[in-house]
Amino acid sequence: MDIRRRRSCLAGALGIAALAAPAWAQDRYPDRPIKLLVALPAGGSVDMIARLVGQKLAATLGQPFVVDNKAGASGRIGLPLVAKAAPDGYTLMASPASFLTTNKSIFKELPYDPQADFAPITKLVNQPMVLAARDRQKFPDVAAVLAAARARPEGLTYASSGDGSPQHLAALMFQTRTKARMLHVPYKGGALAINDLLGGNVDLMFSPMPEVLPHIRSGKLAGLAVMGEQRSPLLAEVPTMREAGFDGLAMSAWIGLLAPAGTPRALVDRLNREVHAILAAGEVQAQLRDAGMDPAPSTPEQLQQTIAQELRLHAELVKAAGLVPQ
Repeated sequence: MDIRRRRSCLAGALGIAALAAPAWAQDRYPDRPIKLLVALPAGGSVDMIARLVGQKLAATLGQPFVVDNKAGASGRIGLPLVAKAAPDGYTLMASPASFLTTNKSIFKELPYDPQADFAPITKLVNQPMVLAARDRQKFPDVAAVLAAARARPEGLTYASSGDGSPQHLAALMFQTRTKARMLHVPYKGGALAINDLLGGNVDLMFSPMPEVLPHIRSGKLAGLAVMGEQRSPLLAEVPTMREAGFDGLAMSAWIGLLAPAGTPRALVDRLNREVHAILAAGEVQAQLRDAGMDPAPSTPEQLQQTIAQELRLHAELVKAAGLVPQ
């Protein structure tokens, strides 16, 4: 065999090996720990579901799922790390809807593209939004909140987990529909916002149910209304916004699982199947529902469609609220 033929055979062998390598790697997946990024501090509902699903995936797949909290800047610190990560299934993220939908309208520039930079795997849960207050005597119901807001424009303060968060968006919806004006106080995460609400440093919060449920149950916070179509069995005494006299104020904050764009579809499908099985387990469903979360698994395409739809809807809401992008 001459040198030219040897080189040709070697190149062919290397080419076959290169084509086979991804399939081999996928067959061995996972063979090392997986990072599960949460662009929020520990203690909130996104962190809660990430740790639960990560723990179950670790037991199923045989490798640790390490939750990495990269909080700050309304997701603009954490999400670019996932967008730039290798698309090999070893970097995933659990994200609230707002980082993938509302941020596009809230900020002039984003260091990531919500649609182009990520591969949706599945939606994890929906979370009903709840309007909560610390001072039950001052705010016995939603009508009292509205009266106070109209009497003192921007005199009432409401907390959120950051600009463009579900808490922020729910408050924008309330203000737009009721023609009220309140002062937004953003924090780096839901847990920090709840702490200041409990401490009396802010008046109100439109919060995902898991973050306020234990405090409403303990009597430390007053649940004024649920932003759902029907009452929650976990807060049966709390009316819906419609029952409180305010129609058209329904919102649920979802959390999704995503990977970097370009992640092989075989890995996406496998993770989708594994998470669906986890969310279908009776003990997991009971645990989530007791915490105020509704299991909501989806296909990757359904999650992609949800992101596209809410990008448009949230842009309209932000525009109607007169909010100028930062």
